[in-house]
Amino acid sequence: MRKKKSNELLTEVELEFMNELWALGEGTVRDVLDRLPEGRDLAYTSAATILRILEQKEFVTSRKDGKSHVFIPSLGKDAYQTRSLKDLSMKLFDDTPVSLVARLVNDDELTDEALGTIRALVDRRLKNDTG
Repeated sequence: MRKKKSNELLTEVELEFMNELWALGEGTVRDVLDRLPEGRDLAYTSAATILRILEQKEFVTSRKDGKSHVFIPSLGKDAYQTRSLKDLSMKLFDDTPVSLVARLVNDDELTDEALGTIRALVDRRLKNDTG
């Protein structure tokens, strides 16, 4: 099996596992399985395979702890969010972040409170860039 590039995006199930590892900081297969939603019927071997794939993709590293492997995220959630947004901006918004933000703020379901928070974030960024 060829080694995959570390700059790939996660599949839905891989992201589900990474979210649990980010929340845990590090964990075994059992730790991750225990955090999945009730009714999420996944065999231990399937979960172990998913974590090994994440290791091959270089999203996690592992260390041996007794008979278990402990998996540690090698990419932070913030860094992955940035990577995903850049990919989304490039593929869906013609590599124009303004279009992505415009689509977001024009969403009718966005509350006035959320818009106010976005405005404060933009104002703070502008102040920091010019201040």
